[in-house]
Order: sequence, then C-alpha cells, then structure tokens
Amino acid sequence: MRYFFLLLFFGFVSFSFGQHQDKVDFVRADVYIEPVPLNKEVKGRVVYRFDVLQNVDSVFLDAKDMRFEKVELNGKQVDYITTDKTISIRKKLKKDTSHKLTIAYVAKPRQTVYFLGWGDKIEGNEQVWTQGQGKYTSHWLPSFDDMNEKVEFDLAVQANHPYEVIANGKLVSVSKGDNGRPVWLFDMENPMSSYLLAFAIGHYSKQELRSSRGVPIVNYFYPKDSARVGPTYRHTQRIFDFLENEIGVSYPWQDYKQIPVRDFLYAGMENTGATIFSDGYVIDATAFVDKNYINVNAHELAHQWFGNLVTEKNGSHHWLQEGFATYYAYLAEKEIFGDDHFYWKLFDTAKELREMSEGGKGQALVDPKASSATFYEKGAWALVMLRELVGDRPFKKGVSDYLNAHRFKNVTIDDFLKEMEQASTMSLEGFRVKWLESSEFPWDEAKTYLMNKNEALSAFLGSGHELKDLEKELRAERPVQYKVALVDELAQEILEQDRFAPLFGHPQLKVRQKAIQLVNQISDVHKESAEKLLGDSSYITRELALFKLWSSFPESRKVYLDATKEVVGLPNKNVRLLWLFLAVATEGYESENTRKYFSELIAYTSPEYGWEVRIGAFQYLREIGFTDEGLANLINATNHHSWQFKKYARGLIGQLLEDQEYKTRIEKLEGKLNQEETRYISTKLN
Repeated sequence: MRYFFLLLFFGFVSFSFGQHQDKVDFVRADVYIEPVPLNKEVKGRVVYRFDVLQNVDSVFLDAKDMRFEKVELNGKQVDYITTDKTISIRKKLKKDTSHKLTIAYVAKPRQTVYFLGWGDKIEGNEQVWTQGQGKYTSHWLPSFDDMNEKVEFDLAVQANHPYEVIANGKLVSVSKGDNGRPVWLFDMENPMSSYLLAFAIGHYSKQELRSSRGVPIVNYFYPKDSARVGPTYRHTQRIFDFLENEIGVSYPWQDYKQIPVRDFLYAGMENTGATIFSDGYVIDATAFVDKNYINVNAHELAHQWFGNLVTEKNGSHHWLQEGFATYYAYLAEKEIFGDDHFYWKLFDTAKELREMSEGGKGQALVDPKASSATFYEKGAWALVMLRELVGDRPFKKGVSDYLNAHRFKNVTIDDFLKEMEQASTMSLEGFRVKWLESSEFPWDEAKTYLMNKNEALSAFLGSGHELKDLEKELRAERPVQYKVALVDELAQEILEQDRFAPLFGHPQLKVRQKAIQLVNQISDVHKESAEKLLGDSSYITRELALFKLWSSFPESRKVYLDATKEVVGLPNKNVRLLWLFLAVATEGYESENTRKYFSELIAYTSPEYGWEVRIGAFQYLREIGFTDEGLANLINATNHHSWQFKKYARGLIGQLLEDQEYKTRIEKLEGKLNQEETRYISTKLN
C-alpha cells in the first residue's frame, strides 16, 4: 500500500506532498454520509485508521469548504486548523503507533456532487451522483487529493425511501437509521485512490447478471426504460468474460455495477466497481446502430484493471490508464463486431493522428498535458504496435505480470516496460523512443501494419480509386467500412455528377447514411429513393433525409412531416426536435397546432431535460426566434455544471447580446431571475 503524505507543523507550515509521503499509512475509512438535496449539502462522518511510520507533529486531509462539527483523535477532542482546502490535526504522534481519527462535518460542494431534479415538475426525475476524477472527492469527504494514497473505503449512505442507492463495493445491508430513513452499507475489501469513490441516488430498477466466473454484474436503469435494457447493455456479460480472459488477471473487485445518470460530464467514469455513465447511451433497438454503449462499456470496465487495480503515479504516466482502456475496448469490439471493425477503426484513428502530427500538433505519450486523442488513440496504437513487436504470448504475460506485481499500487511507465522486457526478453528502448517519447505519429509503420493485417485495407490503401468503378466496387464482396471510405474519398466527384443512384438504395446502412450526409440538394431523379430513407433503420439517416427532402421539395413538405410525426429518435430527440422546427416553419402545416408545437420546442430548453436535448432545442430557436421562456432557460444554462453545455450556452448568449433587441429583452429578464441563475449574465451585461 502506498503511504500517505504528512505535513509537519510548527504553528502552520505547509510542505510539498512528496517530502512526507512515507510518514503515515492511512489504511481504512468508515464513511457515513447523508446528502441533503434541497440544500445541496452533504452531512458526513468519517473514521480513519492510520499507522505512524515516523515521528510527526501533525496530519492533514484535503477538505474543500467544509464546516467541522467534531474532530477526535483516539476518542478525544483534538486541536485542528482549517483552510478552505484542508483540515490539519495538530498532535505529536510517535513512530510505530496506530490511531483512529474521527471527523464529523457538513460539506456544500461546488462541484463533484450533483443534485438534479429536486423541485422540478417531473416526478421521478431526482438524482444525486458524484464525479470525482482527478482530485475532487475532497469536495464531499475529507480525503486525499493525491492518487498515490490508497485506502479501503466502506461507505454508508442514508437516503429517503423511494430511492435506490448505489456505491463502490458490495451492498452488505439496508437498515433503518435514527430518523427512520434507510441506510445503505457498502463494503470494500481492497484499497483504492479516493478519486474513485462514488455514489448515486435515484429512481432505478436493475438487471442482474453473473460473469462466467460468478462475479455479480448489476445494470441499473430508470423504471420507464425497461424496454431499453437489452439494447443498452447488449453484450455486457460477453465483454466482461472477454476482458478477464484477454487481460489474464481475474476481475479485482467484489462486484460490478453500471449506473446511467442525467447530464453527466463525460461518456462514463470508471469508479471502482461502479461505473457511472451518461443516460444518453440508454437506447432502443433502432438507436443501437448509430449510438450504442459497447465501446464505453468496455472502456470503463477495462479501467477496473488499468486505473483502479494499478493507478498512475502522476499525469506523466496517464497512458497506463487511458491508452490501455482504449486498446482493450477496441479488442472487445473486435470480439463482438469482427476484424474489419477493429482494423478500420484503427485506420480512422491513424488518419486523425497523422493529421495532428503533420499539422505540428503531435504530442508525446509521456507529456502530462497531452490531448485526449494522444492519450486514448495514440496510446492504443502504441499497445497495438508493442504487441506486434513482442508477440502475443509475451505481451499477455507481460501485462498480467505487471498487474500482479503492482496490485493496489501506483505505477510508472518504467514499471510496465520492465515487466514487458522480462516477458519478451527484448530491449524496448526503441519502442519507448518511437511510440512514447516522440511527438510524431509513425504513419508509415501504422499503414504497413494495417495493410498486412487486413485484405480490404490493403486494397484500399494500395491503389487509387475512380468514380467509374464506384458501382462495381459497391457490389463487390468488401466490408462496409471499405465502401464508406470509398464514397468519402470520391465525394466531390459524386456531388458534381449527381451519382447517388447506387447509394440511396444500398443495402448497407452506413453507405446510405454517408450518401444522405453528402448530398446538399436532392434532384428529382433521386427523389423516390431518398424518400425511402424516411423509414430507414437509423434515426440519424431519418433526420438527414427529413431535412434534405423538406429543403429540396417544398411541395411535398406536408407528406414528409406526416410520415415522421411520431418519430422521437435518439436519446437527444434528434428527429423530434427537427420535426417541431420544420412543422413550425412550414407555412400552412396544421396551423391550429403551430403554437402547441412551438411550445413543445421551447419546453425542451428547460433544465428538466438533459443538456443534449436542450442544446438541440436552443439551436433551432436560434433560427426561428426565442421567447422569454427560452431566453430564461438559456440564461440558466450559462451556469450549468457540464462544461460542454455551459460553453455552448455562453457562446450563444454572447451572439444574442450583439442584437440590441435581444440585449434589451435579456436585461429585463435579468431582474426577474434569481441570483444564481444570473451569475454569469450579470457579469456579461456589466
């Protein structure tokens, strides 16, 4: 187990973390929390047990903006000092002694814990969930911002009766608390970094599975989404069994849970044994072809080994987490979708990395400030090429030896390469220089690898393509990825010569979809074949077809709207939002319902909906005009916790403020909204 850092105080003196990392070993934490959603607070108590390895004068924990109600050391009150970021316990402690630290506190997290749906009009919309990646758990629990400190955390959560509580570890019991509300107790058997501690509260049902080795797998879902469980969690057990066998090390935790939440900050987060992910991946069977959970599912599960079992020492070794999770997710997709899917996906990422490299934006994998594309995609490519270099058996042995040698510890790239060199009996210095330390992407080497591994890629990369051969190539026994890449390469010529006849009616979905993406104006000759795409097996294809047919043939707009009236689409309501926009914009279409359709479009800008729905609604209102309700919801969005959505909302409101009429309306609204909602816009106006 890694040792926690300690600060020595004479009065209050702060030293760097690394200087005192070996003085105290925090071993165990018993955590009790009671979220108070209406106040956006967390009431908590934590009991830490730790051993002193060298004489010290003080111990400190990271604790952001907390009020402390009790601080005891070994059952007795003890002096302490607080800042807005830490709590420091002032007590001389001798070497080779063990202690119990008890802290009762109230936290009002400005981030990391998110309270959604409390007080809105939608029943069952309430959620509380955490996202602590990096060093943010200290916003709701006195803990450790340094991921090198690993502790066995047992978590007890008190919540109201209607809600399900999910957290790290095995659920041991649900008992009645002092105030009559249930307390959910979760047990962890092994230590982890505190950024991986998590909980979620909400209205959930669950699907229970078991891996082939008997590990419980619990997939949560909203009760209204029972019909979406199959498409959403498709292949989960297969992915789990595949990764265990491929990695060669048994799943290291007691059970595995997956919890969808609204307005999540990312696609997913690999909290130990409890992945939280965006409910934008909760899909029906039709949506599976356009946006499914397979890759995210496999990626976050792979992190249970690479990131959770072994954790990077610092950001310079981030490849050991994201590159590995990306690589093993690709292997899981290969197992499910086949070799062509795997190699063409690598081809797509190689093109992106090549463009970055040739554009002077290439980065080294040892650079702690590298982009996601570098850590994820270039990181996966590095492992692909390492396996090719050393061979399958040495690669798998090196990976399993690395994980077993450093279980529940923090690791460096040197730790991994050492195990790989021993397993392969090869020097990997050349690999390190080319794939880890260089900012360049070795395109020629990647291209050669792909051409050697995949016949279709060899044919595609080995010769030029001409438009006259398009129909022949589309009929040939080639994987769909080849045909889509071919259409993409010949796109300009297809557009110039209006050669869409073999595309709109093609039997393979991705070819049809690529065609409708390419076309700007549908000609009369292709009208009938394009109209068939309104009933396509893809919501994205239907959305594209509706808009482009509506634009190309004004005389048939009513027919197209009638044909798609009941289609909602992906979780972001892509088809429905477009339909509402077009229904309002189409002169004479159901005039008696125009106001109703416009009101529905405005309603989707409300905080009661996920940000992916809201952003679509805002985009359409930008075209046809905002009501005051829509503007108020946009102002609200400028303070949203999702950085992507917040950035979009602030950019859009900046555009509106350039229009004097909108600016006047926004100024009037500012005085009617609460201070929290207008925090950003007030600054902007002033």
